[in-house]
Amino acid sequence: MTATVEVATFLTGRFPQIAARPSGDCSAFNVPVAQVLEVLRCLRDEAGYDFLADVTAIDWSAAKSPRFTVVWHLLSTAGHTYVRLAADCADDTHPSMPSATGLWPGANWHERETYDMFGLTFTGHPDLRRILMWDGYPYFPLRKDFPLAGLDTALPDLAVADETGAAVKPAPYMGGPFVASPGGTVEAAEPRAKDQSWTERREKPKEA
Repeated sequence: MTATVEVATFLTGRFPQIAARPSGDCSAFNVPVAQVLEVLRCLRDEAGYDFLADVTAIDWSAAKSPRFTVVWHLLSTAGHTYVRLAADCADDTHPSMPSATGLWPGANWHERETYDMFGLTFTGHPDLRRILMWDGYPYFPLRKDFPLAGLDTALPDLAVADETGAAVKPAPYMGGPFVASPGGTVEAAEPRAKDQSWTERREKPKEA
């Protein structure tokens, strides 16, 4: 099952509640939260999508509801095709989604990163804790209300702070933002960094 139409026909035949999702590359579908694990399992066991490539989220901003959408990218290693699933979190204040760790052990770190960056919990996760930021860090850096330059935050280890004299200071967004080219294959649309290598001593490049 490698063609887009085959995946769409297969899924909509099995799960009438799902809907096609606009996509510039691979097949994509919106899935009700209650059916997420069932659809993921079906794609793995019956459609050959045996590799969970990524789990991430979208924050549409505090002005939107649903605010958060969780996204899964699956790959068929035999058919060399991707499929993307997306599901909206029902609660904007305490967003959550069922964990896929029971289907793919590799979902563990993907879900921890999403939890760390978006503050989105995964029910049933065996060890849901921060993976990039330290325990007790009060913010979620990939939420829309987190400023690009960051927030001044005390370092968790006072001895390190005393030795270095450093705290987190606002700075230009070095190495980003990352943008993807629409259309074509997933590989061709791999995000590339814009030139944001300006600093307080080097003038910001003019926009093209």
